[in-house]
Amino acid sequence: MAVFCNISIAQTSDEEAFFIKRIYNETLKNGQCYKWLTHLSENIGGRLAGSDEAEQAVDYTFNILKSLEVDTVWKQACTVPVWERGPKEEVKISWKEDNGMFQSDALSVSLTKSKELNALALGNTIGTGQEGIEGEIIEVYGLDTLEILGRKALENKIVFFNRPMDASQLSTFSAYGGAVDQRVYGAARAARFGAKGVLVRSMTLRKDDNPHTGVSVYEEGTPQIPSLAISTNDADLLSAILKKNTVSAFIRNYSKNLPERTSYNVIGEIKGSEFPDEIILVGGHLDSWDVGGGAHDDGSGCVHALEVIHILKKLEYKPKRTIRCVMFMNEENGLGGGKEYARVSNEKGEFHLAAIESDAGGFTPRGFACSAEDEVFRDHFIAFTNFHDFLSPYDLFLKQGGGGADINPLKSQKGLLIGFRPDSQRYFDYHHTAIDRIDAVNPRELKMGAAAITSLLYLIDHYGLGAK
Repeated sequence: MAVFCNISIAQTSDEEAFFIKRIYNETLKNGQCYKWLTHLSENIGGRLAGSDEAEQAVDYTFNILKSLEVDTVWKQACTVPVWERGPKEEVKISWKEDNGMFQSDALSVSLTKSKELNALALGNTIGTGQEGIEGEIIEVYGLDTLEILGRKALENKIVFFNRPMDASQLSTFSAYGGAVDQRVYGAARAARFGAKGVLVRSMTLRKDDNPHTGVSVYEEGTPQIPSLAISTNDADLLSAILKKNTVSAFIRNYSKNLPERTSYNVIGEIKGSEFPDEIILVGGHLDSWDVGGGAHDDGSGCVHALEVIHILKKLEYKPKRTIRCVMFMNEENGLGGGKEYARVSNEKGEFHLAAIESDAGGFTPRGFACSAEDEVFRDHFIAFTNFHDFLSPYDLFLKQGGGGADINPLKSQKGLLIGFRPDSQRYFDYHHTAIDRIDAVNPRELKMGAAAITSLLYLIDHYGLGAK
């Protein structure tokens, strides 16, 4: 087993530093990631697991890996759920509003008003069918509020979850994590109290008219009710109207769940010359939601991984360890690909020395964060942070607290799990929306991310991370 040699800034090798500079030069001048991403986002489009588009993406990336002449390329079967959105959703609110004019000294005239809201059905939700559903809206700000209100207040109502993401959080991922429970579990929890449907404020800090979809999860034994997201502008408007009026909503959507299908992870590897049993994985998830093009989430991560292989091949680098590029299927709706990859890997007795996942968009790179099993984390982290002297000229941090949904199932192998961290401030402007398309991605920022990931992978391959 290879042993890591501690390094310091005084010992930083000019040869390694120069190779990292070559990585950046080659990526920025000749990188292909933006071209590949354009095809994924615009020619294939949204790639919901189990869809025809997802299978097109499998074939497309498989062929790219073959063209890069890696040692081995294969498709790994995995079972995925299948959900279809159906025709465009409809959400219409109506209320009676006093117009301030009097028919007599005692009676005012109330006008019935209505408005169509910008909405998207949430993943896995059932449909209402042609007849739709209608009910009074009850606004809440969290799952706990349902317990306080109880069945008497919520039965046959449409629950409106309106807790915004916390704008005071420096990381938008922290803000997202603090609000997303209402999207994931809102329908299941509201159904416990007899609610007939759910509307959820979109998960973004931006005020706009773009609704954000995303996964929702039902509970076994609890009735399934429709769950839809509305845009932040519409959520604010609805909340303001509710403060003065009783408001009803009409909801119609045609979403449905279909039988599971077989899909595929796409995998390519370059066999290591000295330590072939130590695997360094780099990857992203190939599936996306069905609206938009999945450019940032997570087409960027997939083309980052492909670019790593492309650049190492262009520079004629011969890795010591096995470099494996993995595009996982079904991260968005169940982690079918990530779980199956880990199951097969564990069954084979493989060891992933490190796994790097890019699933935070194609924005300007900021650094990397890592995690591992407690018993090995200290040694891995010391080795990891010793790369700082090589990467600090590129303004990249190295810290603890990372990983990724697809690579986390590999944690038991006692390697280092690393999450690529680009700037997060704009990510949730596009996340799970119709505007997550190629024009939201800056080509240079995308290439800078690929260069950063390639550089870290090179350092791990060259120096190792300590004994297993």
